[in-house]
Amino acid sequence: MQYFYCFANASLTLRIIHYLFKQPGIRLACVTVIYLVDCWVMRIQLETPLEPVTRLDFEAFLKENGLPYQPSFHESMALKRLDIGGSPTEVMNRYHLVIVSHGIPQPEELEAFRQRFIEGLGYCPQNLA
Repeated sequence: MQYFYCFANASLTLRIIHYLFKQPGIRLACVTVIYLVDCWVMRIQLETPLEPVTRLDFEAFLKENGLPYQPSFHESMALKRLDIGGSPTEVMNRYHLVIVSHGIPQPEELEAFRQRFIEGLGYCPQNLA
């Protein structure tokens, strides 16, 4: 089972990652975080289907913080390449996407990306807040 959602900024994306770690009924297989110019896209793949109550709570939490997302053909191809073992760096170079994280999410990776991006720009755009 997988979910695709987009989030307006880094803080909301981090909120989802922390939520995933705190929920005992959610068993993650893989989470991919992609940074686009206007949003953060997250694909959440679960090892097993969720219990009905857990599923409803999880989907409500996602909808409170973001919007369901339909990946473009280009993004779908990049995700398939990651699924068959392509490295994030190779996929970023080939598909010109910014893959912030792939696998079991590490909040530190997102924070480090955000800090480097802000340092490079010299200011903090709203979607990196």
